[in-house]
Amino acid sequence: MKKSLLLALGLAFSSSALAGASTHVTVADPYVRLSPPSAVATAAYMVLKNNGEAGVRLVKASNPLSRTTELHNHFNDNGVMKMRPVAAIDIEPNGEMALKPGGLHVMMIGLQTPLREGDVIPITLTFDDGSDMLVNATVVRQGVRQAQRQR
Repeated sequence: MKKSLLLALGLAFSSSALAGASTHVTVADPYVRLSPPSAVATAAYMVLKNNGEAGVRLVKASNPLSRTTELHNHFNDNGVMKMRPVAAIDIEPNGEMALKPGGLHVMMIGLQTPLREGDVIPITLTFDDGSDMLVNATVVRQGVRQAQRQR
């Protein structure tokens, strides 16, 4: 119990320390898709909102649970959906960019432990100005997030 409380306090401190990033970006609805226990990869999704007057680029993401974390996009290759890494994700001034299934997302490759529904994964987003933002994304089953949004 004491260890969990210390971890929670540490994450809260990290969130507030990193939230002072010089970008004007806020994050809404962050989540990680629950993968089968034997899966070695999954993806994180969220909506990035740029409340500033200048464009912002997300250039990197990291997390403690996967060996590799990449920014990815889906694309159609002669009728077959494929993924590939992208160098950055642009967020227009006073705009937003949805990272969602079938589109841009944060790919978590080489999971070092199976995920459980309800787990909270800390993901650090790095922007082109060098600032970082900590996002706590909850692990949810496929389909659960869509059902919650329809309410």
